[in-house]
Amino acid sequence: MNRSLIFCVLAAILLIVACFMPWMRIETPALTISGVDTAGTRYGKPALTHFVLVALILLFTFVPKIWAKRINLLFAALNLAWAIRNFGVIPRCEAGICPEKMPGIYLVLLASIVLLIAALFPKEPQQKAAEKQTG
Repeated sequence: MNRSLIFCVLAAILLIVACFMPWMRIETPALTISGVDTAGTRYGKPALTHFVLVALILLFTFVPKIWAKRINLLFAALNLAWAIRNFGVIPRCEAGICPEKMPGIYLVLLASIVLLIAALFPKEPQQKAAEKQTG
């Protein structure tokens, strides 16, 4: 297996695990928010978008076609954009209450960055590698 494939799979696992970890803690109503459990807030379930994008990233990572690698880059960029959005919007201060950021939100951002870097350096399809050697 190529290093980018290993990094992609490990980052995807880290991202999924981090979505279940606590993202922030609000002291006043005593709430702990994760990506899948946002009870008591109006944030919805931000981790579901990550789950769909990670599934698509993993799918296109293992397709040995050049078009799949390009689409994979798009989904990895969307995943990073969604992680940056979650990092900025979810733990922001509202009405004088500032939540405490927990490790899960940092791990989601880190895993999304690693997924994008892994998508930037894909394993080349066999067809392209053979053309480079002969041309």
